[in-house]
Amino acid sequence: MLAVAADDRRLGVLVRTGVEDLEALRHTDGSDVYYAAGSPWYLTLFGRDSLWAARLALPLGPAVAAGTLRALAQRQGARHDPDTDEEPGKILHEVRPPDASYHLPPVYYGTVDATALWVSTLADAWRWGLPPAEVEPLLPNVERALAWLGGHEGFIAYRANGKGLTNHGWKDSGDGVQHADGRIAEGPLALSEVQGYAYRAAVDGAALLDAFGRPGAARWRAWAAELAERFRKAFWCPGGYPAIALDGAGAQVDSIASNMGHLLGTGLLNADESRTVAGHVAALASPFGLRTVSPASAGYNPLSYHLGSVWPHDTAITLLGLARDGHPAEAARLVRALLAAGERFGFRLPELYGGDEAATAYPAACRPQAWSAAAGPALLTALLGLDPDIPAGRIALRPLAPSPVGAYRVSGLTIAGAELDVSVTADGSVTVHSAPPGVEVLR
Repeated sequence: MLAVAADDRRLGVLVRTGVEDLEALRHTDGSDVYYAAGSPWYLTLFGRDSLWAARLALPLGPAVAAGTLRALAQRQGARHDPDTDEEPGKILHEVRPPDASYHLPPVYYGTVDATALWVSTLADAWRWGLPPAEVEPLLPNVERALAWLGGHEGFIAYRANGKGLTNHGWKDSGDGVQHADGRIAEGPLALSEVQGYAYRAAVDGAALLDAFGRPGAARWRAWAAELAERFRKAFWCPGGYPAIALDGAGAQVDSIASNMGHLLGTGLLNADESRTVAGHVAALASPFGLRTVSPASAGYNPLSYHLGSVWPHDTAITLLGLARDGHPAEAARLVRALLAAGERFGFRLPELYGGDEAATAYPAACRPQAWSAAAGPALLTALLGLDPDIPAGRIALRPLAPSPVGAYRVSGLTIAGAELDVSVTADGSVTVHSAPPGVEVLR
């Protein structure tokens, strides 16, 4: 049982409430467990949402990630269907009963990012201790997913077909991808964060192929390196930040947007680029989390869906990237922001909210919502600098120092089927009280 005690008592309450909400959103697909995206609107299996929720919640163990991966693998795209956006190797966007599908097909593939996220979620679950016997059956799905990524000409991009969603990234509202002057970007669109996901998926996929004695790893490492170089040349705006996207004409969509935060920790950025992005992320931060776009953007509205609001999962993903890339001050600021938001909303974080001087819930936000709830466990990963690699026999800890929550102790972290129990002082010193047997803990 995961338990947290900290000088800043808000941390323990936020984590506990998040875990309770995730339990409430557990659904099953046969024998496989996954987190439904959110209540009341999205009580179903999603690609992106369910994967991110399971991945952010890995401190609870890899079992839900494994169930999510299998449920999605069973429905991996096998043919070209323009009505549903299905393509061979592609991971779906969402599943709906026919009487609840509304304007989308019951099984709909209109997502550009879930395929890469599926590969990296499997790699992360493996590193957190998912047994090889559960990983190996999914390797053919990894190979098909990588083939889908590699089948794009140029960058990973999408085009709306008129029968589904206009936008296929996580900012999937019709106006969610805009130029700084407020013009809606015209497709096909290549989103910046999707290139980061694809880079990470290729590297992660190569690691899996190598570990299990399958061919192709060198090809995917080379593909990732080439993608990073092309990204460096095409996406960086004259103002010194990555564009949110390239539009159908190859022009930069130049909004300063939270999408760039998802590049952190993927390996796509070099050290100088990571520092630059960390600085822009700090400028996007509000007292309650990361704004989806800069207030300087013409379309900015703090209570819009994707044009100025704060999404806890977006903040948590960026926070993890900041911690992983070694930006402790910027990471600590987002920790404090999520704790302030938790306090504002009774520690049950909604799907999204206005994040200016007074955090205000978006009227139709899901609450509970899986990837918002998973921000609580994700805080522990970031605070501890927790980086398991069970196949290599080690767990690394690099806590944020000084700690933004004072001294704290975390027990019941589930890694490799056993528990990790650690305490951290306010200055970042670590004491390991118990750890999975046979695993070296590096501090």
